[in-house]
Amino acid sequence: MTNPFYQRILVPVDGSATADAGLDEAIRLARATGAQLRALHVVDTSVVSMAISTGGVCTDDIIGALDAGGQDILKTAKARAAGQGVTIDTKLHEGLGGRIWDIVNAEAIDWRADLIVIGSHGRRGISRLALGSDAEHILRHAEIPVLVVRCPSADASVDDASVDTRTLATA
Repeated sequence: MTNPFYQRILVPVDGSATADAGLDEAIRLARATGAQLRALHVVDTSVVSMAISTGGVCTDDIIGALDAGGQDILKTAKARAAGQGVTIDTKLHEGLGGRIWDIVNAEAIDWRADLIVIGSHGRRGISRLALGSDAEHILRHAEIPVLVVRCPSADASVDDASVDTRTLATA
């Protein structure tokens, strides 16, 4: 008999408490269902253009630092999953500009994920409008179900995170 639950879960990670809350929920789901898990980190190399304008900064050094930071985040995600007995593969996406939510949704399609799990600050009103929300854009544009794990404050610990099941949506 095949597993009737999610089998390929994609989770974007950036090293924040919010992303860690999403990762932990994805790990729990993968452990419960036997799903494959992939952590995705997006390195936006468009920040290098800012360095060029300051002069004297070697863009290769900046890109190398961004890549190394991304690899560290993915390594931590892998260790976190392994600590729970879950195998996870990782992917570092490096690109110029682009919207993170587009990259996450494209990866979900390319990898044939059947669920995206993301952390969100749960902002509402003006703060959400002013800051925008990658989680909201992923939720609105994804072609597969998305589970949003709420982490109410930027400095909240993973233990303070809660899953808002009302945001489990299918496109």
